[in-house]
Amino acid sequence: MKNERILALDLGRKRIGLALSDPLGISAQGLETLQRTTIREDIAAIETLAREHQVKLILLGHPLNMKGDEGRQAVYTREFADKLRERTGLAVRFWDERLTSKEAERVLKQSGISIAKRAQAVDRMAAVILLASFLDSGATAA
Repeated sequence: MKNERILALDLGRKRIGLALSDPLGISAQGLETLQRTTIREDIAAIETLAREHQVKLILLGHPLNMKGDEGRQAVYTREFADKLRERTGLAVRFWDERLTSKEAERVLKQSGISIAKRAQAVDRMAAVILLASFLDSGATAA
């Protein structure tokens, strides 16, 4: 996975949390959260980010319920992934995102930042946690 940056997305209805790996695939850095507009504009913004950062893989949070089953959000996420793959030509991989938002909220609450700032940062932190989990697992971009 050397020199293959990974862009992680925490896909929500209003915002998309973003995180980027370093070129060696060791660490995850949060990027500015993308405010959703239209699917076409959202995907164009992600494509631009991927190109600017020489991304080789897009990691998309897979929204499973606690039993591990897919619900309505997982179907929407798959459709979004298909459009993203088609537009960017990049590989899109799903990664279990169960509890990433809860963990992000817990981390931010412990940091002592205000509730308003916490709300703005939770999507980014969820993407960072998602990407860090992927990197820590030893999974590869292939």
